[in-house]
Amino acid sequence: MHILLLAVGAALVNNVILSQFLGLCPFLGVSKSVNTATGMGGAVIFVMTIASAVTSIVYYGILSPLGLDYLNTIVFILVIAALVQFVEMFLKKNMKSLYESLGVYLPLITTNCALSNVQNEYTILESIVNGFGSAVGFAISITILAGIREKLEYSDIPEAFKGTPIVLITSGLMAIAFFGFAGLI
Repeated sequence: MHILLLAVGAALVNNVILSQFLGLCPFLGVSKSVNTATGMGGAVIFVMTIASAVTSIVYYGILSPLGLDYLNTIVFILVIAALVQFVEMFLKKNMKSLYESLGVYLPLITTNCALSNVQNEYTILESIVNGFGSAVGFAISITILAGIREKLEYSDIPEAFKGTPIVLITSGLMAIAFFGFAGLI
């Protein structure tokens, strides 16, 4: 039950985008199309889940026993950057159109891999679940925003609100809506 609450909390209550404001650049830049947003969401889920597992194993298996805790940020960034490069190469080879539509935002997945797993003293399993939940929360948020943005293209919006202003207002309203989940856990 604790693991389920951790996953739901990471995805909905402590959503990395709408309550912690991490990874806003890809959130705002890639959310123009639902297809692109779901592709980015899938990439983030893969990278954050694997990064959480690998970084926890490295921390608890190597860094902590050797007293090298101070190197955790450097090691974590290297692991996450390597995973992002792997995803980038895979998409470039197998999903060319998704790779091109994600563009410069794909390497920015690194910013979403919050290093809070060790800071919260999670076990390896809890770190994986937290990383997966956080990534699912990102995927949910970016997909919802992309769906709303696609509908807004056909709406009559005052000239002053077209483009970035309406996207920021929509994001703010989504953040307020997600705060409703705060009483869930």
